[in-house]
Amino acid sequence: MVFVCGMVLAAPAWAQSDEGGDPVAGKERFYTCAGCHGIDGYANAYPTYHVPKIGGQHADYIVSALEAYRSGAREHSTMHAQASSLSDEDIQNIAAFLSQQKSD
Repeated sequence: MVFVCGMVLAAPAWAQSDEGGDPVAGKERFYTCAGCHGIDGYANAYPTYHVPKIGGQHADYIVSALEAYRSGAREHSTMHAQASSLSDEDIQNIAAFLSQQKSD
């Protein structure tokens, strides 16, 4: 019984990445990002425009970039609008998801 309770209490930790976000929740929230950054997170959906490949990127970089777009410290109208709709938790989750993707 104690073992089962311990496993139930530990289960949420398994869903967390080393970066502190939940990659499963990040994958769900990433759907709006996929329109430009690609379905797999690392393919460029619109090759005519420079859209960075973000799959496999370090989580702290993703967090830093999204926070900078959200605050306006980093300028890009589309990214500012997208990042403004994200909570701190969303940003952590998306970063955890992307950091687990393979880079191209």
